[in-house]
Amino acid sequence: MSLPPFVKKLMTKWKINSLWDFFAIMLVFSLAGMSIVYVRRPVFHLVGITKETPFILKFFCWLLVVFPSYQIGLLVFGFLLGQWNFFWAKEKQMFSAILRLGRSSARTGDKRVA
Repeated sequence: MSLPPFVKKLMTKWKINSLWDFFAIMLVFSLAGMSIVYVRRPVFHLVGITKETPFILKFFCWLLVVFPSYQIGLLVFGFLLGQWNFFWAKEKQMFSAILRLGRSSARTGDKRVA
């Protein structure tokens, strides 16, 4: 049985050798995403966000609630399915990218004249 090209490409990119690891990683992404959909609704309701709430307020609430919850969900489900090392490495990459972005925007915003 030959694997589809996209599976081979992802396995190479992620440096995994086992089809089980690939399946577990995809399952972690799915479980974390579905869980956050269920977490978002009650939290938004608790905070008082409705359909009439301005988009910008919904967006910032999403950033403060959904984004961190998804990252935690990835780590929790990754741990439960034996993929902790993979997801922990990805989290570290993401946070370092965010820090680099913050540093570069801080430098470009600095208009001091020497």
